[in-house]
Amino acid sequence: MESLTLIQYRKMVDTVIEFKKLNGEMPEYTVIDGCRIDKEDFIDMIERVNKFFLEMGRNPGRIEIGRTDFNVGKVLVH
Repeated sequence: MESLTLIQYRKMVDTVIEFKKLNGEMPEYTVIDGCRIDKEDFIDMIERVNKFFLEMGRNPGRIEIGRTDFNVGKVLVH
């Protein structure tokens, strides 16, 4: 899996937030529909989606998994 749908992304964020509430820290990784996403990657994904929302006023349709260079603009929108 190279990207998440908006529904999968929201599920990932909910999982991370719930873990943090229960344990006081973010998980080292999360698994969404069988795809492992490391902490550095999901943090980067959340930052990219927030930036996209602020700039475009809407959520992206798909979010690429993994860390990217903000200058490249790797948030995929379909």
